[in-house]
Amino acid sequence: MHLYLHVPFCARRCVYCDFSIAVRKHVPVADFVRGVTEELRIRGAGGDTLQTVYFGGGTPSRLGGDGVAQLLDVIRSRFTIADDAEVTLETNPDDVSDAAARAWRAAGINRMSLGVQSFDPAVLQWMHRAHTADDVPRAMAAARNAGITDVSLDLIFAMPEAVTRDWERDLAAAIAAAPTHLSVYGLTVEPHTPLGRQTARGESVESPEDRWATEFSAAHHRLTAAGYEHYEVSNYARPGMRARHNSAYWEDRPFWGIGPAAHGFDGAARRWNTEAYAAWLAEVRAGEDPVGGVETLTVENRVAEQVYLGLRTDRGLVMQPGDDDTVAPWIAAGWAREDVRHDSRRLVLSAEGWMRLDALAATLTSARSRY
Repeated sequence: MHLYLHVPFCARRCVYCDFSIAVRKHVPVADFVRGVTEELRIRGAGGDTLQTVYFGGGTPSRLGGDGVAQLLDVIRSRFTIADDAEVTLETNPDDVSDAAARAWRAAGINRMSLGVQSFDPAVLQWMHRAHTADDVPRAMAAARNAGITDVSLDLIFAMPEAVTRDWERDLAAAIAAAPTHLSVYGLTVEPHTPLGRQTARGESVESPEDRWATEFSAAHHRLTAAGYEHYEVSNYARPGMRARHNSAYWEDRPFWGIGPAAHGFDGAARRWNTEAYAAWLAEVRAGEDPVGGVETLTVENRVAEQVYLGLRTDRGLVMQPGDDDTVAPWIAAGWAREDVRHDSRRLVLSAEGWMRLDALAATLTSARSRY
């Protein structure tokens, strides 16, 4: 079993962000901890042994050392956290001090996901990020000195055309920082964001598809040449350092989702919580389950998810006898290969195939519905 805890607080909203966040100058740590405690009680959560715990956001590092420790104490009061569990904290570089890193490690954090996004000061300013490029090496050093040696960096590529950015330079800087893991995401323009509104007014133009493909390919070639395994569409890891929590999602394992806007899965249905922090807090204070919605998966849903999740990682998708005609052109084009493991045939996409993931998954899902 796995647990995701959504911490919504941020110092500011980034230009591209459409996540459920609560911009607060002063983070209401005590109220949030009590809210999480109440949600766990209301939902009867507990009893499981957790293999991974993930603090996502928002900016969980804004809770400080004490806030994270309090939340882990609450989680331990209801669950057992396995001795070898992966416990991840998403952080912004400007939040990572020596004292905070030591407190997080003492509380049980053993993996840090650092929201770098770019090493270019002009790009960080355009993104409306709170940190500077100089904060990154200091944050990396603080984490490592505290004993958090498993550090992942996030990068964003495919900036709008007007944003001047040297992607190769950012990749070189990321490699030089020597993280154990990197997550590399193409920028998506969402309508209800500052960037979305700028784009709708014609003040910003999305990155063209060929630039997206060029930068995706550059990341693949530079990072794999540096020894990182490209194990999922957007994720790279040193051997043995793959993100166990995120892998649980891609392997369709059940997990608890706690906090505002958090999603969870019990193996049969997916549920999500009320999005807004204030509304979520009011519901749990009133003793109400903060459920925002539930989707019980149909057979068709399960087929579609199985195909999509299988194709997005280098574990591949177990092939069915009827798949051959559909995937033969993909293999011929170099978008996929057939891999035989433990007497099962698996279809594994190449980097070129991952650039076409949505279309290929839809095609195979449609084909499987006919046999």
